[in-house]
Amino acid sequence: MAKIRVVVVDDSALVRSMLTEIINRQPDMTCIGAASDPFVAREMIRNLNPDVITLDVEMPRMDGIDFLSKLMRLRPMPVVMVSTLTERGAEVTLKALELGAIDFVAKPKIGVADGLRQLADDITDKVRIAAKARISRLPPTTAAAAAAAAHPAHTPSAEHRAANAPRPAASTGSPLGRLSTEKILFIGASTGGTEATKEVLTSLPADFPAVMITQHMPPGFTRSYAARLDGLCRIRVKEATDGERVLPGHAYIAPGGLHLSVERSGANYIARVQDGEPVNRHKPSVEVLFKSAARVAGPNAIGVMLTGMGADGARAMREMRDAGAYCLAQDEASCVVFGMPREAIAAGAVQDVMPLVKIGPHLVEHLRATVGHALSRV
Repeated sequence: MAKIRVVVVDDSALVRSMLTEIINRQPDMTCIGAASDPFVAREMIRNLNPDVITLDVEMPRMDGIDFLSKLMRLRPMPVVMVSTLTERGAEVTLKALELGAIDFVAKPKIGVADGLRQLADDITDKVRIAAKARISRLPPTTAAAAAAAAHPAHTPSAEHRAANAPRPAASTGSPLGRLSTEKILFIGASTGGTEATKEVLTSLPADFPAVMITQHMPPGFTRSYAARLDGLCRIRVKEATDGERVLPGHAYIAPGGLHLSVERSGANYIARVQDGEPVNRHKPSVEVLFKSAARVAGPNAIGVMLTGMGADGARAMREMRDAGAYCLAQDEASCVVFGMPREAIAAGAVQDVMPLVKIGPHLVEHLRATVGHALSRV
């Protein structure tokens, strides 16, 4: 079997050396080049035709976002971003995922060498996933807009948009409001899921039932991710906090490095955010969220499995369906990685499979048809 051919792009000689060593230790991959900036990288990519590149976010001469924007317009290929665990690093990494990067590795600000050694398995797993991922050419308008949005000096932040964008509140006194306090949507996602979840949430009206989301992300990134979505969606989006009431018209994202589940307190749903051992190698784990959905919400639950590698959540989604929940999965053609949806389908957990762009509208129509109350038009 041919080895995965990787080009490393990073302005740090130490990081280039470490990533090269980590990649070359793997029997199924080889580092064929290491570039100190995007201009050198451009020539390497042209001459060496790698399968995957790892790309630093902040570099001299041309930053990683500008380079990624050009790359995904002109020569789309699998990219794994290497970003720093800072608020700025998180914001820029989310823009990179919007531009088409497959995944990212969060390197520490200090103790970089030891930190990268500890992340070796994570880095190489993500390179393997990227090598098999479905890549799409980015439309020029999308690339330009996303690249511009990565520079906060020119574009309002997600937090600013969220604070200043008016939106209707979900009513709990109407028939829909009473419905919304009972029904609850659960979403699980991994590789490619940040953009897939955004696609679903932006299509939901402000009075949609509560949404709980487990997206595989490390600590330090989910707060920025939630704020970004909150600035784009009609529903409110936030990072979940332990013990808070789960309300209609709101979406709650599992904090990186912690498990999210749902509990019942009288007539209310309550979010539980807790530490614990990884489940299916993940923390947060979709399995944890979906198991609680089956146990607590039963037939009032709706489950959605989006793009991602592995099988996290598949068994628990079957438990949701067995408890009376309605469950669906993203189809293979629209997934970046058709792993988690495929496993959920194989487990007999899924009633419907459909393209990503149809999931949000279908959920709205499903509630209209099954409950008999009108949701607001988006």
